[in-house]
Amino acid sequence: MIHELRIYHCVPGRLPDLLRRFETVTLGIWERHGIRQAGFWTVAVGPSNQDLYYLLEWESLAERERKWGAFASDPEWLARRAETERDGAIVASVENMILAPTAFSSVK
Repeated sequence: MIHELRIYHCVPGRLPDLLRRFETVTLGIWERHGIRQAGFWTVAVGPSNQDLYYLLEWESLAERERKWGAFASDPEWLARRAETERDGAIVASVENMILAPTAFSSVK
C-alpha cells in the first residue's frame, strides 16, 4: 500500500469553501473513479488554520497515475471545480508527497 499526503493551502477565508467542495462534489467523483481516502484533517493548533491535510491510499504508483489522471480530466469534476471557483481561487498552493512506511510503522 502506498499513501499520498496532500496539503492544500487555502486562499485566506476560503477553507470552508474547500471543505464543502470535498464533501459535496469531490468525494462522489473519487468514488466513481475508485480513489480511496484514508482521512482528512484541518489544523487545530499549528502554523496555519487555512490548510487541509489528507491521505490517499494506492495499491501502486501505476494505480495512482491511472486513477488520478482520470479524475483530473473528468468533465464533471472540471465543470464543478470551475463552478466553485467562479468567485476566485480556493487553493493558493498544493504540496504532494508519496510516503513510504518505515519498518516499524503500524500502517504499511
